[in-house]
Amino acid sequence: MKKIELDIVALSHSVTQSHNYAVVLGEQEGSRRLPIVIGGFEAQAIAVAMERMTPNRPLTHDLFKNALDTFEIELKEVIINNLLDGIFYARLICVKDGGLIEIDSRTSDALAMAVRFNCPIYTYEFILDAAGVILEEPEEAVSQPKPSGKARQGKAKSNSLSQYSDEDLDKMLNEVLSEEDYERAAEIRDEIKRRKAQEG
Repeated sequence: MKKIELDIVALSHSVTQSHNYAVVLGEQEGSRRLPIVIGGFEAQAIAVAMERMTPNRPLTHDLFKNALDTFEIELKEVIINNLLDGIFYARLICVKDGGLIEIDSRTSDALAMAVRFNCPIYTYEFILDAAGVILEEPEEAVSQPKPSGKARQGKAKSNSLSQYSDEDLDKMLNEVLSEEDYERAAEIRDEIKRRKAQEG
């Protein structure tokens, strides 16, 4: 079966399930998007790696990456290989001493590992046919999915960051990282990035 390469294009609160998040994958050479509902812990694990944050202690996915690195096992790619009863299935394709090893994985964990190893994410046509959505809006609209009530609250919270000085934001960022509140850390980092972009 031909593999279709995907990129992570958005990560947000799920509009349909308030306690969960949605990761949106987009095909590299096309306009289809594959939204997948994931748990809060897994969303945090993906966000921490995407934002290049360094937790005080390794998260579970960092620990697994460290273990693979120690035993010289390379994560070559992640394949979302099946969809049954609305549940996505994935495999980690690893290389050890020139041989391929396939490991079953939850899709959310596979994505968290792919971000850490900076390896490609693939799926198959039949999965995109069954669960993909066609992009009809401009790209910017997709990377900012319509937030749920909770996400809007988060946005309001991040807007309140504008009242703090750069020094205060740096201090707050260190504090929330030490408390392992990565969601708040992402909001503070976004505000710092926004200011730097305005200065540049």
